[in-house]
Amino acid sequence: MDYNYRPTVGTPMEELDTPCLILDMDELDNNMDVIAHFYAGQSSKLRGHSKNHKTPAIAHRQIRRGGTIGGVCSAKVAEAEVMVHGGIPSVFITSEVIAPLKIDRLCALAQDAEMLVACDDPKNARDLSRAAAAQGVELGVVIELETGMGRCGVQDAQQGLALARTIQGLPGLAFKGIMSHQTIPVMPDREDRVTEARRVIQGVINLKDTIEADGIPVEIVSTGETWSYDAVGEIPGVTEVQGGSYLIMETSYDYMTEFHHAGKVLTTIVSTPRPGVAVGDAGIKAVGMLRAMPEVDGRPGVTVDSMDPDRTVYKLDAGVELQIGDQLALLPPQQDAMVSRWDRFIGVRNGKVEVVWDIQARGCHN
Repeated sequence: MDYNYRPTVGTPMEELDTPCLILDMDELDNNMDVIAHFYAGQSSKLRGHSKNHKTPAIAHRQIRRGGTIGGVCSAKVAEAEVMVHGGIPSVFITSEVIAPLKIDRLCALAQDAEMLVACDDPKNARDLSRAAAAQGVELGVVIELETGMGRCGVQDAQQGLALARTIQGLPGLAFKGIMSHQTIPVMPDREDRVTEARRVIQGVINLKDTIEADGIPVEIVSTGETWSYDAVGEIPGVTEVQGGSYLIMETSYDYMTEFHHAGKVLTTIVSTPRPGVAVGDAGIKAVGMLRAMPEVDGRPGVTVDSMDPDRTVYKLDAGVELQIGDQLALLPPQQDAMVSRWDRFIGVRNGKVEVVWDIQARGCHN
């Protein structure tokens, strides 16, 4: 892959140097508009996850189209730095920030944007407080509740209440609310997803009620993700939904047919060594694989048989032919892994390049 490759606007797709990461702009706009239209009638709003696209220009585009809280989530401080420096006014780091130098970087960002951060431990809260007070800034702190991921978070409402009391009394901090994260197996039926969303998020509402009963205001209830964007968005008390995968899309969410595949790896057939087999110039390094093989977009009878770091072997059904030089588009099984492989998106519409966006938060792991 040529990491310096930057085609000019107007370049026909058939002339693109492959492999390359393309964004179907029609599909991207569709996905953004689904969010904008749904949340237009809701008291809750989307806080999109920047880890999925890592690109301030895309975050701004969704904010302008509507349906959002006016800010984003980030997974890491480095990613948040890119978003703040890119002009995003509100960033919520949904992972706990522990290391002293990272806390100092977080506080520095609060000079230029509203900064929120997840917390599940009183010692971490005190460390955040000392750094924020020393820099003369205020951090918004959101308590994370564990709701089935088996990762971070307070374990029950009483633990959450005790932490809220601690945070409220610390200088440099503002207790803002609570958050959680969930995932589910594939559930094509919307009613099943609604039922599951209400089940896993009930603990979040219980924690909210417990804290408010103690006289502490809860401004933010941030939860949900792509699979539950519509179900969680209708739950009373939820103020924002953390969605990200909907934007670029991946094959694991194919059952959510309102969202379309926007992010794809464009690849070229370089060999047809024998009947029923073709070889393309994109491999694991271009797509990334965490869950399954990628799928071929819009080519019935063509499936991925195997991949190595730089090549993909395709199996062709009887009667299906590919020629050397033909282009295919691969759909990722996990779009975060795909996006992290590339330096830029090449946005295409009507068969031509419309825009090129640098993936500025690529490699922001700390």
